[in-house]
Amino acid sequence: MSQQRLDRTDADSREVTAPDAEAFERRRRALRARRLRRGWVAWALVVPAAAFYVVFVLKPIVLTVQYSFYDWDGVTAASWVGLGNYAKLLQDPELGGSIVHAFELILYFSFIPVALGLATAAIIRKFATSRISVVSRTVLFLPQIIPLVAAGIMWTWLLSTDGLVNQVLRAVGLGSITRAWLGDFHTALPAVGVIGAWVLFGLCMLLLLAGMTKIDPSLYEAARIDGAGAWREFFSITLPSLRQEVGVCLTVTVIAALASFDIVYISTQGGPGNATLVPGLEIYYLAFFQRQVGTASALAVALMLLVLAVVLPLQRLNRTGDS
Repeated sequence: MSQQRLDRTDADSREVTAPDAEAFERRRRALRARRLRRGWVAWALVVPAAAFYVVFVLKPIVLTVQYSFYDWDGVTAASWVGLGNYAKLLQDPELGGSIVHAFELILYFSFIPVALGLATAAIIRKFATSRISVVSRTVLFLPQIIPLVAAGIMWTWLLSTDGLVNQVLRAVGLGSITRAWLGDFHTALPAVGVIGAWVLFGLCMLLLLAGMTKIDPSLYEAARIDGAGAWREFFSITLPSLRQEVGVCLTVTVIAALASFDIVYISTQGGPGNATLVPGLEIYYLAFFQRQVGTASALAVALMLLVLAVVLPLQRLNRTGDS
């Protein structure tokens, strides 16, 4: 009797187990099919973007590196020169001078906007709930959304001999220092730097102001209880807490300074003489006017390596500080 009961129990368990196994197998297949569909959807979304990136970013970079080893005018057959184009960069004072000008612009494009952005963001933060704060943020950020061509034309008018800047100087009795700011050998590059600082100032201010909102207010309350003033609060709490935002601002503005083209081309076209010639403008002239595609490509590669050599240490320093 007991044996019959056991046989019946085993049969029942087999009857129950078999459908469960089939259901489990169906669920497993459905899950595999769902994952496969998701994978195809992901690839369908990624492949077009990757294709565009390869065609319009990676391929031009590879071709630029390739052209930098040839003497080529863009039309006739190219001839191999090896590192000759790179040697020309070191020997030609005009090409070297353009790189020096780009480093000089870092002072105006990077350090001035970041310093002014820190000061302005700290002031606006004090009046965060007032209408003046909202209006000032909007007005100061406007230069960032103005096309650089329009900004260059506008500042060309402002800094001309009869422009608004000189009119204001004459009105306050400083007519002796008026000049064509963009046409003077000594002031042309600083004038271009002022334009760049004006354009990038709003971006830095907004990034730093956003960073200030994440700082815990209790830190400032504790500092005030300890008797700290506004300056001590800024240098002991605000500035250390904005290390990441300052790193982002420096990275963006340094790249803008080293790769500057639009503002310089519209405002001075590299003049007077070569006083404001920068690598981006020199690459344009070499490739499209002097038909020296190989030399232009070599300068473009050198500029890319220069940007990486400046930006990567900034990023590394920023990560080291965060850790």
